[in-house]
Amino acid sequence: MTNYAYLRVSTDQQDIENQKLGILDYCNRNNFSALKFVEDTSSGKLEWQKRGIGQIIEKANEDDLIIASEISRLARSTLQVLDILEVCANKKISVHITKTQMIMDGSMQSTIVSTILGLAAQIEREFISKRTKEALERARQSGKKLGRPKGKAKTVKLDQYADQIKDYLKKGVSKRSIARIIECSPSTLYEWIKRKKIS
Repeated sequence: MTNYAYLRVSTDQQDIENQKLGILDYCNRNNFSALKFVEDTSSGKLEWQKRGIGQIIEKANEDDLIIASEISRLARSTLQVLDILEVCANKKISVHITKTQMIMDGSMQSTIVSTILGLAAQIEREFISKRTKEALERARQSGKKLGRPKGKAKTVKLDQYADQIKDYLKKGVSKRSIARIIECSPSTLYEWIKRKKIS
């Protein structure tokens, strides 16, 4: 049996750490060992089959577990959540949601709960989107300049690991392994290396 810990990676490193800590705490309390962390850096706008969660489900076997911090991490809409849970139920894969302590195992109760949670997550995203648009419109009307300042930032977060990253690269450590060590997404590390012109 394989226990997959699914992390939806955002630009907020603190958010990723919170996901990890929540999942680790849940697994310790439920005696789940040998976690396989999977960080999904792909856009949530993609079909779920083309994202990290789809790859997990494709290779997962009967009695495997998929553990996520929140149901909204699985997909961006109720229909996608239900689709994921249906496929998992057919393959007899259990989905555990740590924040709500829910186990989605294909039962009628878990299907009802997942529908409500997925709908709530979708509604919340719509409210956030609406509030953001309204705030931006108010800022425009008040004459504020929006968006990032022109040009590249003088310093970025990975600069503090510069010596460490260079040392790992000299020792032949793969970039993906380095990204895991310093706990950032591979794409962030690649962009930093390109920016610093490190070969």
